[in-house]
Amino acid sequence: MGQRQGHQPRGHPRQAHYLHRSVRPAPRREPPDRRPEQGEQPRHRHRHPHIGGCPPCCEHVRRQQHREKTVESHRKGEVRRHPPFERPGITIDGASVLDHSIGHYLKRTSKGLRVGTLALLPTLHQPTDAEAVRFGQRCVTYRELRVVTAALARQLSDARRVAIWAQPKLETCVAIVAALAAGVPAVPINPRLGTRELQHVAFDAAPDLILTAPDVTLPEPLRALTRLDVDLDAASAPMPPEPDPESPALIVYTSGTTGPPKGVVLPRRALAADIDALAEAWAWTAQDVLVHGLPLFHVHGLVLGVLGPLRLGGALHHLGSFSVDGVARELGGSATMLFGVPTMYHRLAAAAERDPQVAAALGRARLLISGSAALSVADHHRIAATTGQHVVQRYGMTESLITCAVRAEGPRRPGTVGPPLDVVALRLVDENGEILEASDDNTVGEIEVAGPTLFLGYLNRPDATAEAMHDGWFRTGDVATRGADGHLRLIGRRTTDLISSGGYKIGAGEIESALLEHPGIADAAVTGEPDPDLGERVVAWVVAAGDSPPAAKELADHVGGLLAAHKRPRVVHYLAALPRNDLGKVLKAELRPDPDRGLQ
Repeated sequence: MGQRQGHQPRGHPRQAHYLHRSVRPAPRREPPDRRPEQGEQPRHRHRHPHIGGCPPCCEHVRRQQHREKTVESHRKGEVRRHPPFERPGITIDGASVLDHSIGHYLKRTSKGLRVGTLALLPTLHQPTDAEAVRFGQRCVTYRELRVVTAALARQLSDARRVAIWAQPKLETCVAIVAALAAGVPAVPINPRLGTRELQHVAFDAAPDLILTAPDVTLPEPLRALTRLDVDLDAASAPMPPEPDPESPALIVYTSGTTGPPKGVVLPRRALAADIDALAEAWAWTAQDVLVHGLPLFHVHGLVLGVLGPLRLGGALHHLGSFSVDGVARELGGSATMLFGVPTMYHRLAAAAERDPQVAAALGRARLLISGSAALSVADHHRIAATTGQHVVQRYGMTESLITCAVRAEGPRRPGTVGPPLDVVALRLVDENGEILEASDDNTVGEIEVAGPTLFLGYLNRPDATAEAMHDGWFRTGDVATRGADGHLRLIGRRTTDLISSGGYKIGAGEIESALLEHPGIADAAVTGEPDPDLGERVVAWVVAAGDSPPAAKELADHVGGLLAAHKRPRVVHYLAALPRNDLGKVLKAELRPDPDRGLQ
């Protein structure tokens, strides 16, 4: 069957065939089985102007010599393995060299040359008896994980794609790792999806199998799929060869706020690049024990929260579901890092104020890291006051993975998500696509990113892929400002969080933070609505902290005292709760006035 015609995603012409349902992935390319002999000219991967070979002064030859020298040092133990992965053709702060014949890559960083493995999960190839993943009393070591992974991967070798019923269970982690080992794209499915959403994902992804824990009853839309239960007692088997770094690893479905969910195709290269860059930013090592209770069908909980520790050789303690007691217990024990979303940190802030033991446990953590939505400045200060810890924030999307992060050893300004990661190119552009150079913490622009952490495209949606990309840059749809230190302050989504009122561009996020500083407000969201005079007016949606909510004028004056006068809310809606998704993001499209609580 010929390749289905359609848009070729910019920068990924060879990967486009993975984005269509009707075409199977190309066979894995095995690395060459030999290195060039001494004096032999290296084989060029791309056309080169020196037809008869490279002279000694050629940059290509110099890089080859650097590579061989560094690889030899690595084999002698003189160079540690800890690099970000770079896609061929992208150079950031120096050149990168790929050598599939030795299975390593070389990256020039500010700290010198680093050598590292191309394997996505190198810990599976040299397993130890160290703890890998724990869910309550259930635990697997790296050696045990390798055994069950290899056995399950053999059963997946002929599959084109596999779905994974992504409940917070040990079997989900094993299924994901086995699919990655087999080189088969995995589609984690949110167990909370409704019937129509499940039907869409099953049709769009068209998986050959669905992997699940043995005790699970699948919903009706998925029962037609061939089921394979994950057996944690399987016998040992050889590990499959390492797949091509450019091949798809995961297909993660977005929330679908503007239509049916889209399948984001993430290559192995992007996962490795992002995890290694975060390891550099957070000094994340094999000695860290990560605790979280995040879902396993999103980038935050799955890529960072599962594959992160497994790639680096650390341990994951998953809570099953978030609880303050569970976090305090783990951080009071061996855990060193916590991943959470703002809703979780809001509850932890309140608990730390009530219970000194919770505050002490949080204070013992090496890093508290928040993502998936903006952490309020008020909660940042509350946690710092009771624990001495300043929460580290980061920013990213499914399509780009994590692109910005506050550094472990850098400043932690409340309300900022840090500078771009070392492997990420990031720019702010105005409404006309012009690049904004301002770093004044005031000029608002849309975030565009490029680099090795980008996705391959949307599954079966060449139109959406083309719309999202611009000359190799991904249009995030998020708007932000940039400070003199390079740290970004998120405003929100361009379509819902940037309000054009009276000639001003107003960010909903800073008004929400101001509202949350009022003692009578427990939760808040801000949107814009049409206004015949101003174009748009600021609308606040608030949840009162007590039985007597503050009046609208009081809230407007409160905001006006903290921010410019034109940022005061003109309308206030009172709600019992804000609609949020699994990661704590406010679903602003679902905000509706509560007739029982009124409007002011």
